[in-house]
Amino acid sequence: MTGTILKDKSVVITGAGSGVGRASALLFAREGAQVVCADLRQLWAEETVRQIDDEGGTAIAVGCDVAAASAVADAVATAVNQFGRLDVMYNNAGIASPRIGIMLEEHTDEDFDRLVAVNGKGVFHGCREAVLQFKRQGGGGVIVNTASVAGMVGWGSAVYGATKAMVIQLTRALAAEAAAHRIRVNCICPGAMVTNFGRPEAEAFQEIAPELLEGAKSVHPLGLLVTPEDCAAAALYLASDASRNVTGLALPIDGGYLSK
Repeated sequence: MTGTILKDKSVVITGAGSGVGRASALLFAREGAQVVCADLRQLWAEETVRQIDDEGGTAIAVGCDVAAASAVADAVATAVNQFGRLDVMYNNAGIASPRIGIMLEEHTDEDFDRLVAVNGKGVFHGCREAVLQFKRQGGGGVIVNTASVAGMVGWGSAVYGATKAMVIQLTRALAAEAAAHRIRVNCICPGAMVTNFGRPEAEAFQEIAPELLEGAKSVHPLGLLVTPEDCAAAALYLASDASRNVTGLALPIDGGYLSK
């Protein structure tokens, strides 16, 4: 550990087994947080915990399908049982549409249902459990959600974008609703990234082709790749007291894409 921004804060991060979730778990732990790393793929979450342990941080891995309310409740209960309370809920887990370039009419009902269950309902589950726990323990709390630039403009799959727009609106509406309880709710909206997100599991953690990286860079006016670490830094700001008077924000991390 090297920092104290989240010293002794109890944090749950969903989707913590790779990408933005893993980068956030590592960064939050470096800043003193005690982290519950929740992921559908528990072995991936356990690897995140191993990396945190190697750096001297504190973390626990749990298996969690965010589409199941009971699994999210269990993740929050783990934080409370192990660390005494919940301070930050980071609803980061999400899935992509079945393939790049898929048109709305090509989605099956099953595709739609799964996207809504994970990207929409999963965030709802996390927000609900967090609010219930924050109200039980008193003193407020922080919720951070991962949305997307695709929820702010038409970009990529219409169904995926619609689920991320749901996250943004849920964030804004809950921020207003929960403010009286000193509960802050914000979301980050990444631009183009190349991570395990949307890739077949067999290709996870494999080297990414240079042309894919260059393609992702090219859509951002700054000409830079949006990285999981960029998103983790933004999430850390929103989770910390540095943003104590910020709520209802949808923060783009998009290299200037929305400014075009």
